[in-house]
Amino acid sequence: MAPSVSDIQAPSRNETIWQNIKKEAAKDPSYPFYFPYFDVNEKFPPTEIFEFTDPGTRADPAKPHLLTANTTKRNISPYIGTELRGVQISQLSSAGLDELALFTAERRVVLFRDQDFKDLSADRQIEIARHFGPIQRHPTSGNVKGYPEFHVVYRDVEHDRFREYIGGDRANRTSWHSDVSYEKQTPGTTFFFILDQPGSGGDTLFLSQVEAYKRLSPEFQKRLEGLRAVHSAVSQADHSRSRGGPVRREPVETEHPVVRVHPVTGEKALYVNQGFTKRIVGFRTEESEYLLNFLFDHISKGSDFQIRATYEPGTVVVWDNRLTAHSATGDFENVVRRHAVRLTPQAEVPIAG
Repeated sequence: MAPSVSDIQAPSRNETIWQNIKKEAAKDPSYPFYFPYFDVNEKFPPTEIFEFTDPGTRADPAKPHLLTANTTKRNISPYIGTELRGVQISQLSSAGLDELALFTAERRVVLFRDQDFKDLSADRQIEIARHFGPIQRHPTSGNVKGYPEFHVVYRDVEHDRFREYIGGDRANRTSWHSDVSYEKQTPGTTFFFILDQPGSGGDTLFLSQVEAYKRLSPEFQKRLEGLRAVHSAVSQADHSRSRGGPVRREPVETEHPVVRVHPVTGEKALYVNQGFTKRIVGFRTEESEYLLNFLFDHISKGSDFQIRATYEPGTVVVWDNRLTAHSATGDFENVVRRHAVRLTPQAEVPIAG
């Protein structure tokens, strides 16, 4: 005999949520073209120094092509982060892209909503990003087959390289870094666009290294200026090798100033990060660890100069890697897909403050 209606147990709210999560995880990626590609035989030559002029130097300070009458602007924090609506990156002229470089340097992070960027051709996406400098080709991460300019960020039930890289047994998965800061010419104006995202979570934390520097006492600032630190790609390459992944270019270690100057705004910013900065040049081991740990702690605790960048369908985040650090947030179930792509133009050799 069939059970009565009163005998049928309705699924609990948690069960319903979990069923929806599993249904979402079973779907194919919305943009399979950008599924991460790893070829252990792919090799890149060593990088060479190139001449660089920041496009922000050409920009009209009024930004008439970017901040038009149709553009809605909302500052997320006084120190960092602005949300823009009503303007399409894909439709900006060369002058508009110059203005974007300047505006990003001034605001550190810009969140563009309702963009068509993800639906452009790969060649067009690369063309726009190249306006800001030669695009870095990542030595170990997943890229797109035939398009090594793309750095693919991907997590689902079977793939969680982020958790593997930072260590699966950590209580706190926050990992502040500035992208590939070990490069001789580090990234400048950087593009990150979302393809699939969790229903909640999966945001990105950003902080202003300019404000972090300003918060230090004048005497401490003076002590930092002139110091140099080693940024290393070695642990990243070793991790990729250990799991059978590619090392497309032999890892480098590069010295950069602890305080750098932005070539357009002239602002000074800390340039150390927990992901890649390993030691202070000329200091003994204990001295270097003491100073770097203080700076890492100062940066990570600065919630009053940090923001949380949220994602909606069509979001493109543009930030200046010279003036910021950021961290992913691993706050969603690992069966949920998060799929995004980064294009990382390189800029000048860091200028000492």
